[in-house]
Amino acid sequence: MTLIDNKFVPDDVLGLLDDIVASRSRISVIGSMNVDYTVTTKRLPKPGETVNGGPLTLLPGGKSANQASAAARIGAQVRMFGAVGEDANADFLREHLRDAGVDTSHIAAVAGPSGTTVITVDANGENTIVYSAGSNGEVSVDYVRQSSDALVAADVLGLCLESPMETVTACARLCHDAGLKVLLNDSPFVAELPAELIEASDILLVNEHEMAQLLGIAEPDDDDWDGLDWSDVARQMHDFGFNQAVITLGGDGSVVIDGDDIYRIAPVAVEAIDTTGCGDAFMGTVLAGLASGHALADSAQLASYVSAYAATGFGAQSSYGTAAQIRERFGAK
Repeated sequence: MTLIDNKFVPDDVLGLLDDIVASRSRISVIGSMNVDYTVTTKRLPKPGETVNGGPLTLLPGGKSANQASAAARIGAQVRMFGAVGEDANADFLREHLRDAGVDTSHIAAVAGPSGTTVITVDANGENTIVYSAGSNGEVSVDYVRQSSDALVAADVLGLCLESPMETVTACARLCHDAGLKVLLNDSPFVAELPAELIEASDILLVNEHEMAQLLGIAEPDDDDWDGLDWSDVARQMHDFGFNQAVITLGGDGSVVIDGDDIYRIAPVAVEAIDTTGCGDAFMGTVLAGLASGHALADSAQLASYVSAYAATGFGAQSSYGTAAQIRERFGAK
């Protein structure tokens, strides 16, 4: 195994944004759409504690919708698949996805409420999130079959686990067999993934804590993830079933495993306002980079910039930048 520092100057990596637009890269994303009920506090409450918060804000969210929105805003062609309810939130969710440039024509409508999350954000930008599936729990295997032609008309498929596992697995199998590259975000975290889902997924994306739980690796006491034996992590990840993986490290960047090569992706420093949805911005950018033909490590380096930009705004989709905005923020002066 070879550990490589994958360092770019900003203009080099931001140039990938041009390729995403020019390639007309096509992405299918299936999964969750939620309305985020968000409140800010000075600090997060402890168990059983009540703290004062600011005004309640309704924002569009859902891991899959966030990922689709982030990819579309930087120029990829994205189709969203999933379900909304029969409440007022359904139109709210569709409208914000369309505003980002996402094709919403294949989103189903089902009885009952749309998905929701309740989010608390503290003064340091850290958050807690409680998820209620609502209509996201009604995305069925039959829906995947009915949408199969549109799903496979893409280069890359993005998956997370806010939909029923059997649906995620069926979609991975459908698209993998059709030749799409399948990127699985094991979030909300599930330690025991179905063997068929692992076999039908090409790339795994997890954070450092999820990776440690998945592989049974002890977390470093001093939180020094650079001191971890990443060659051993890569071997265990290969044994688990993934020759390609991305492990995000929060504000410390990420590590990319790509066959026998391991890339240490540098972080992009910003003053964070709200980290909600930053991981989804990262995932959406990796999808866009892969769909436009770029290597996994290069896509992850671009994702560091896009997700860092998201941390400077409030909310998830509402904080995502366009290619022009990201260039303006991080381009060479």
